[in-house]
Amino acid sequence: MGHPPTSDGPAIAVSDLRMRYGDKDVLTGLDLRIEAGGVTALLGPNGAGKTTTIEILEGFRARSGGDVQVLGVDPAHGGEAWRARLGVVLQEWRDNGKWKVRDLVGHFAEYYRPYAEPYGADELLDVVGLAEQAGQRVRTLSGGQRRRLDVALGIIGRPALLFLDEPTTGFDPHARREFHELIHRLTDLDGTTILLTTHDLGEAEKLAERIVILAGGRIIADGSPDQLARAASTTAEVKWVQDGALQVHATEDATGFVRKLLATDEGAVTDLQVHRASLEDAYLGLVAAFESGTAEAGQAEKAVDSFLTN
Repeated sequence: MGHPPTSDGPAIAVSDLRMRYGDKDVLTGLDLRIEAGGVTALLGPNGAGKTTTIEILEGFRARSGGDVQVLGVDPAHGGEAWRARLGVVLQEWRDNGKWKVRDLVGHFAEYYRPYAEPYGADELLDVVGLAEQAGQRVRTLSGGQRRRLDVALGIIGRPALLFLDEPTTGFDPHARREFHELIHRLTDLDGTTILLTTHDLGEAEKLAERIVILAGGRIIADGSPDQLARAASTTAEVKWVQDGALQVHATEDATGFVRKLLATDEGAVTDLQVHRASLEDAYLGLVAAFESGTAEAGQAEKAVDSFLTN
C-alpha cells in the first residue's frame, strides 16, 4: 500500500519562480507543470539553476518569489506527512558504513511507518537487486551496489514523487541497465512520478518521456527527446552500400527517400542506416544558441515552440 493521492492536480506546479542570491538572479520567472506519473529529466549547464530549482521543490531552500505546489502543498510549509510522500536520492552520500544493509533499510522504514506502509526490508532489497548483500556492511558494497542502496532508501516509503540526482554516476554498463529497469518498474507498476537531473544525455534519452532544458534561470526547451531532436535538425543522413560502394545522402524526408531507394533496380542496397539528430545534438545546439547572447537564441526557442505546437 502506497500513499493515496492528495488531489487530482499535477505532481509539480511552478509559476513565475524566482531566486536571487545577493545581486545575482539565478531563476528569472520559471514556469513548470509536471503531471503525475512518468519520468521528466531536467537538464542544463552548470549554473543554470537546476540545483536551486530542485532544492526549492524539495522544501530545502526558500525561494525569492513565485508560486510553487508539490503534491498539492507549498514546499515552504510542507510538514512531515507531506515530506514522507517524497523520495530523494542525492548525488553523493557515504554515511552509515558500519550498518548492515538489511538493518539500515529496516531502520529507515520506521521513520515512514506513521504516514504510510513502507516496503519490508527483504522485499525492497529484492526490488533493487541487493538481496544477496543483505547481511553485508554498507562499507563493503561496490559503487553500483551502494547506489542501489541509495535508491532503496529513497523509495522505501513508496513515494509519490521521487527526485533523482545523477543516479548512475560511476555505474558500469550492466549496473546502469539494471538501474534503468528499476526506474521503469517504479513508473510502470507503482505509478511513481520521477524528476531526474543528469549530465548523461544518453541516460535522459532512455529514461525520460519529457525533457526540460534550463539555461539562464529559465526554461529554453520542453518536449520529448524525439521532439527536441527533430526540432533541432530536420535533416537526416542516410548511408547505404550499393554495388560495393558507400553512398551518403542528406534529406529532410528520410522515409520517402529510403522508400524510393529500395524501389530502384540499380543494384542491391545493403547496410542501410538512417541517422537523425540526437538529444545531445539538440541540447548542445540549444544551449550554445542561448549562451551566445544573439538573436539565434530566441530563434532556437521559437523553432522548438513552433515544432511542438504543429
